[in-house]
Amino acid sequence: MKILIAASECAPFVKVGGLADVIGTLPKHLRKAKHDVRVILPKYSKIDAAGYSLRPLGREFKILLGGRNEPARIFESTMDNGVPVYFVDSDKYFARPGIYGTPDGDYNDNKERFVFFSKAVLEAAKLINFQPDVIHCHDWQTGIVPALLKTAYSFDAFFLKTASVFTIHNIAYQGLFTQDILKIAGIPQTEFTWDKLEYFGKVNLLKSGIVYSEAISTVSPTYAKEILLTEEGRGMEPTLRYRSGDLFGILNGLDYQEWNPAEDQHIKAVYDSSSMDGKQLCRLELQKTAGLQADRNAFVLGMVSRVDPQKGCDLLADSIAELLKNNIQVVVLGSGDRKLQEQLALSMAKFPGRASFNPGFNNPLAHKIYAGSDSFLMPSRFEPCGLGQMIALAYGTIPIVHKTGGLADTIADYNAKTGEGNGISFRPLTTEAFVKAVLKAYGFFKNRKQWNKLVSNAMKSDFSWSKTVGQYVKLYTHAVKQKNEK
Repeated sequence: MKILIAASECAPFVKVGGLADVIGTLPKHLRKAKHDVRVILPKYSKIDAAGYSLRPLGREFKILLGGRNEPARIFESTMDNGVPVYFVDSDKYFARPGIYGTPDGDYNDNKERFVFFSKAVLEAAKLINFQPDVIHCHDWQTGIVPALLKTAYSFDAFFLKTASVFTIHNIAYQGLFTQDILKIAGIPQTEFTWDKLEYFGKVNLLKSGIVYSEAISTVSPTYAKEILLTEEGRGMEPTLRYRSGDLFGILNGLDYQEWNPAEDQHIKAVYDSSSMDGKQLCRLELQKTAGLQADRNAFVLGMVSRVDPQKGCDLLADSIAELLKNNIQVVVLGSGDRKLQEQLALSMAKFPGRASFNPGFNNPLAHKIYAGSDSFLMPSRFEPCGLGQMIALAYGTIPIVHKTGGLADTIADYNAKTGEGNGISFRPLTTEAFVKAVLKAYGFFKNRKQWNKLVSNAMKSDFSWSKTVGQYVKLYTHAVKQKNEK
């Protein structure tokens, strides 16, 4: 198939969250499966154009926005295995320091920015003469593309057979804007109805992707069920239930080339499941790097996360004192919500040498935390998929997770009697349940036979993209079939 993947982030070019990891990895595996796949994203000023050898492609073209023409240019680069990547360039919309906004909030013209990008996706496809069987859109930033294909571009012969697929990475972010966005996009006002684009008096771009695409997916089977039936649907439950026959839950994969303790250049010593001596050296290096006491017997808890209520960081802040009554150490890397970050930093500062908070993001330190910790914390309130727990498993670092979304799909509770399971999960989402789960893991840690079995199980877990890509091909096939039947 010919597949055009449209998204607002893609690793390694630009990354804010897990969306970038998916867009940076899925196309490579689709290409391995012999599909003609291309990626398109905005050319933000943060992208290192020289470092990634971005090349201008063709002439300037125009994007019609609300009756006026805005200039656009296309640049081209490739991923490391040859997947073409196109960048939509606009000084007006993308030559600014942030991706979605500033620390004080979203850019106030985001509706124009991402309508511009979405229309440029379609115009660029024509410019490079790439006629896709499927346009795969991701999250609200490209949610209007399926609506454009069904309205403003419905008579464009170039897209006559093009199906659209829409993937929800996090339903909490929906892209709510005032009704004038329809005029900007060139979509008829007749589409502003409760069963299409209207949502409590506004236009909802995530809803647009759900309503107009031929197929919808989200990033784990359990999350697909949760958003249908519970408050995790964030108001989209009725719309999703109506489209439930076209909704797929596909678990994200993990890039084991990047996350492999046997080859990781960021850690003190490499190791694998047959020889774990290197992990002990990684633990000592982590303790030194993070300012923790050098203690071979301490139970080291790691956390690499956006500091946000969604990630359950408040549970850790509230339970530090209780946890550190034991021979436990904690190291956290992340930034985000200012108030919660301050709360977490203050609670951990009370325990120098036992707790270490590291604001911001530091990729080498992240690798050191995954390799040098004994357990990895993910007490998320909700988690569409999650990659942290998969990375931790690969490094023999036992995940302690709230049983929700993708965490429920990837972490099976360890059973000491049967020797089965690869981590520790807890429910309900309370400080008490979280502390109990950590102490349960600590109990296994002190029993070396049980712990070694648990670590062995963890490192045997396999969430390769090669398993996942076939499900995406089925998703695309379903979308094309739906398009042809209409």
